[in-house]
Amino acid sequence: MNKLLKITGIAALAIGAAWASLTVFAERIGPKRSWKMGRQTAKKRALIIYDPDPFYNLDEQVSRSFGQALADQGMQVTVASVAAAIHLAGQPVDLYVFCANTYNFRPDWAVSNFIQSQANLDGKSVVAITVGSGSTDASQKALETLLLAKKANLLDSRSAWLLRPNDESRMNESNVAVSVSMAYTWGQEIARRHFANSAVSVPVQPVDQP
Repeated sequence: MNKLLKITGIAALAIGAAWASLTVFAERIGPKRSWKMGRQTAKKRALIIYDPDPFYNLDEQVSRSFGQALADQGMQVTVASVAAAIHLAGQPVDLYVFCANTYNFRPDWAVSNFIQSQANLDGKSVVAITVGSGSTDASQKALETLLLAKKANLLDSRSAWLLRPNDESRMNESNVAVSVSMAYTWGQEIARRHFANSAVSVPVQPVDQP
């Protein structure tokens, strides 16, 4: 019996250590990446911030699709990883969009720490995107709470899922493709509802890619 308990304890410690290592790996700040979209002379500016997931790039795809929608509605848009966004502090921004990955039922540390320590969101218009495999309710609520604590004007908050169906009427399509498509439609809605600019289609210009 004691031997069994000892083996069980060792196994539990090994699993815990592996999980902790995986968490640290996933939570570390990702590489510096940024893209500029839209007319650089546009009056309305949006900054979309995410931290690259080391396993899947759904966060990047959703962020860039949302950004392209804003650009197509006449806004000047920068999509930036946290590592790149740190160097953009102080620039005028009309709309912040935070796209956070879900790890251990909470928004990722990099985006959360950026919101807490880098961003002045008092009275600023903000959109929250929570990305995860499928269980994002707790993470989404935590992200919203974090933004509201910074006195942000939270315009909208939604989730995008890697595995859980994003739209059950589109089950024959790739779930990632559906997420990206829905992000574009959502970006259009935000731009039209809150910033009311005429549509302008502008190609994506990659900047600071590794």
